[in-house]
Amino acid sequence: MIRPAAESDLPHLRAIQRVSLAEPWDGLLEPAVVGPPVVLVVTDHATSEPVGYAVAIPDDDGAYLAEIAVAPDHRGEGNGSRLLEALCDRLAVEGFETVRLTVREGDERARSFYADHGFSVQSRLPEHYEDDDGLVMARDS
Repeated sequence: MIRPAAESDLPHLRAIQRVSLAEPWDGLLEPAVVGPPVVLVVTDHATSEPVGYAVAIPDDDGAYLAEIAVAPDHRGEGNGSRLLEALCDRLAVEGFETVRLTVREGDERARSFYADHGFSVQSRLPEHYEDDDGLVMARDS
């Protein structure tokens, strides 16, 4: 199930963030859960606990996908795809025409995932990450 995040989800979201992201956005989750960013979670069918989340921040150019992460033991089950599509659908309903994100240039798996979901490369960000350049990808929501 996909639903909006609640403050009670924070311990699960922080745990997923720590094990899933090489460079998590420090301090993002706490204020994001109470808004105005959009935070959705995908939950485990058996326990109803979050196994993944996505955070989108509204901005002047649409919305920026700040983080999306799925717990390692729940990857490969379609959770990331369902979460991304639900987030883009919700943003479209709320009137955001474009969704953007930044990905490591050398992360072929992530680039392919986003391309499979309609994102295309818009620009390159030299030395955006500590160990790699970044690419801005976008899609119409």
